[in-house]
Amino acid sequence: MLKKLLSGLFGQGETTPAAAPEGKPVSYQGYLIVPQCEEMGGQYRVSGWIRKPRGEDEEVLEHRFERSDVVPGREACEALMVSKAERMIDELGDALFDDR
Repeated sequence: MLKKLLSGLFGQGETTPAAAPEGKPVSYQGYLIVPQCEEMGGQYRVSGWIRKPRGEDEEVLEHRFERSDVVPGREACEALMVSKAERMIDELGDALFDDR
């Protein structure tokens, strides 16, 4: 037990968590909203991608969408992510992809 505690304190035995699987993409006003809710101790963090194809060269603009909200179920998390992403698209539009 002491070994486990010390390895946790000093970072030994750490592994990089696997990326959360992407949910079903939702099309909204020319954007593609892709939920990617991360599991955190039995709950799911609201996160994912907002993407927009651009031009004939098939360039895709991307914005990583992460919030501090956590929800007990994956389906509820994905629905909340889509709702928040739609609101963000309505408020910012293509400004989502501006360099900050």
